[in-house]
Amino acid sequence: MNKNEFIDKVADMADMSKSDAARAVDAVLDAVTNALKAGDDVRLVGFGTFSAAKRKAREGRNPRTGETIQIAASIQPKFTAGKGLKDALN
Repeated sequence: MNKNEFIDKVADMADMSKSDAARAVDAVLDAVTNALKAGDDVRLVGFGTFSAAKRKAREGRNPRTGETIQIAASIQPKFTAGKGLKDALN
């Protein structure tokens, strides 16, 4: 499912227009992104937790040449599924 299909599904389920659903979906995604940028976690009980994990700088290898390269430190988004989501899938 891509973003447009997701917006269509939200509009149908919430009985709202597609433009209102698009604004709502964009607002939720922006809120999660801004919270992660600020260093906060977003916990949605029963669904899961969005967090940001810090990765240290490290050495890696170019698989083609075997040459050693430096990989810069970064912050990676992380999602951990909650019990409600896991139960819904199983």
